[in-house]
Amino acid sequence: MSFGWGEFFSIACAACWALAVVLFRRFGETLPAFELNFFKNLVGLALLIPTLAVVHGLAPPGYSGNEWGLVILSGFIGIAVADTWYLKALNYMGASRTAIVAGLFAPFVVLLSIIYLDEILRPIQYGGLVLVLGGISLVAWKQSRQEVSPQALRRGMLFGAGAVFFMAVGVVMVKEILETREFIWTVTLRLAAGVAGMALYLTIFRGWTRLMAAYRRPQPWKTIVFASVLGTYVSMILWLGGYSLTKASIASMLNETQAAFIVLFAWLILAEPLTRRKLFGLALTFTGVMVVVM
Repeated sequence: MSFGWGEFFSIACAACWALAVVLFRRFGETLPAFELNFFKNLVGLALLIPTLAVVHGLAPPGYSGNEWGLVILSGFIGIAVADTWYLKALNYMGASRTAIVAGLFAPFVVLLSIIYLDEILRPIQYGGLVLVLGGISLVAWKQSRQEVSPQALRRGMLFGAGAVFFMAVGVVMVKEILETREFIWTVTLRLAAGVAGMALYLTIFRGWTRLMAAYRRPQPWKTIVFASVLGTYVSMILWLGGYSLTKASIASMLNETQAAFIVLFAWLILAEPLTRRKLFGLALTFTGVMVVVM
């Protein structure tokens, strides 16, 4: 297999998202996770609409009724539901455990791609997947962790696994549409459906007053906006672009390198220590990437 644009976009997406995460961690700590997630998705949608007008125009895309339904459903379950459940997992069991559970994303995509897209991987590529996931586990694992109750751990694992499963379902179900229909239209509608789903959740369960109170407090808005552009607008185009140009299973494996990039950027920007275990995990991860794309 050659290293093409699909593989490049998938790795570039992982790097862009990792940089955004580190910036959020450094400068966006005063904004709660849900409010931050909603804001970054609004920023991404606000930028995608003029991009759509330039690239495709505002005339409705030539989707069939079934394709409209798939794109909207993909956005709802892949962004609104999955993001909400992922945040719940973070609240229940913390970032390190959630990062390890998030490693299920690639296996879920590989399985769904084999079942629904008839994708076939060579045995050596499965070996690459094992190396990538092993490296991510080493990078994310912490020996000294805050203890959580068995009930919280169970709930966190269920929400985390459910979140990455819905992310995988959401992207696999629109892969063919990404390849054959107006690309920016698909990206925009998918994000719009996700934002609408989050707004519905906000209206029913969370309340707009709490959201606006968080936004009125002093925030490092310049950095938050920049990280939002990078983490939603740029990353989402690269993410879905990768899936449209290479196998979904390959793209998902390469996306997993985000955890390794987070460690690198945290070392460069946040001065977090780069231990031997992390270095070995990084080496294992990127060795796996080379095996996957060879």
